[in-house]
Amino acid sequence: MPFDEAHGREGERGWVREALAGDQEAFARLVENYQAAVYNLAYRMLGNAGDAEDAAQETFLRAYSRLRSYDPARKFSSWLLAIAAHHCIDRLRRRRSTISLEDIPLGRQFSTDRDPEREIERQEEREEIRRLLERLPPDYRLVVILYYWNDLSCRQIGEVMGLGEGAVKSRLHRARRMLAQGLREERESASQRSNMAMGEAP
Repeated sequence: MPFDEAHGREGERGWVREALAGDQEAFARLVENYQAAVYNLAYRMLGNAGDAEDAAQETFLRAYSRLRSYDPARKFSSWLLAIAAHHCIDRLRRRRSTISLEDIPLGRQFSTDRDPEREIERQEEREEIRRLLERLPPDYRLVVILYYWNDLSCRQIGEVMGLGEGAVKSRLHRARRMLAQGLREERESASQRSNMAMGEAP
């Protein structure tokens, strides 16, 4: 039975209490309610479906093993996403090479049957965003993803990351500055390449 607003926080707490008492069906309800959110976060952080599935599975295993540490005064979704976020960041930091985000769907997918030229422009914009996100440290990438793709407020992001709202706003501001700087560099590089190509043209 899916979670909805009618259950509220008490519904979550009840399922947690039942899971702690050994009710596997209660924990399965929690998994059912949040598996999409956990998977989507992992997918955007890690960049491919296989790693995202592994990370989501590990997140729920960790959540189950740490269930007694859950503070009922805190939203369960924030606690769970925190586990997912920290696990994804750990995986990223263990990687020796830069994470590729080529497979990450950024925003909505656009149809190509109306305006092919505009679709090409949008695809180029999405590719540019991927390259810019690649440059961000994992902690800053997470803030951007939670804010723009998960639609969380700074307060909610703070709950997930264990930060104060002011610290989240500061990281978000710095991440935006990093993205803006990266965008300027990309545009300047593209302009230089264009000028060189024009100069070499017969």
